[in-house]
Amino acid sequence: MARKIGYLRVSTVDQNPDRQVDGLRDLCDELHVETLSAVSRRRPVYEAVTAALRAGDIFVIWDLDRAYRSAKDALGELDALQQRGIHFHIAKLSIDTTTPTGRFLYTVMGGLAEFERLTLSQRTREGLLAARRRGSRLGRPPKLDDHQLRLARERLSRGETITALARTFGVAPWTMTRALRRGESCR
Repeated sequence: MARKIGYLRVSTVDQNPDRQVDGLRDLCDELHVETLSAVSRRRPVYEAVTAALRAGDIFVIWDLDRAYRSAKDALGELDALQQRGIHFHIAKLSIDTTTPTGRFLYTVMGGLAEFERLTLSQRTREGLLAARRRGSRLGRPPKLDDHQLRLARERLSRGETITALARTFGVAPWTMTRALRRGESCR
């Protein structure tokens, strides 16, 4: 008997998969959730789920961008699944990839998903660049402020070790070393 196996992904633990779970729960016999960026080279949950699929099974995802990084990746995976006799269903789009029309729509949607991801990435880079040009400090706040670094330099000049200074200020020795080398607050 064919099984309907659902796969869903969120990029970070802060993201909530409920939307995908709600969309797949009634369609699938099993759901497998992965918390990992789409651009990660290895996706252990995805790899385990697809390896366990048998001929006749239906692999179900919510949307293309939740499973694949690019149109090429999506098409390659579709071919690999179909060669093993596994059917593929995209719940959000109701696409049946076993028909020529479904395969065409899948190809177009894969291209659109890749375009969306690349566009988002480009907008993010442009926004970060604009913020830097305006003098915004990006990244985590410094662990040590300028006053603490001045005190650390004074104590270092009197012979105190980096390890002792780091312990005093509650940071790792490497953090203290890096901050002192840069001559600015550490990140």
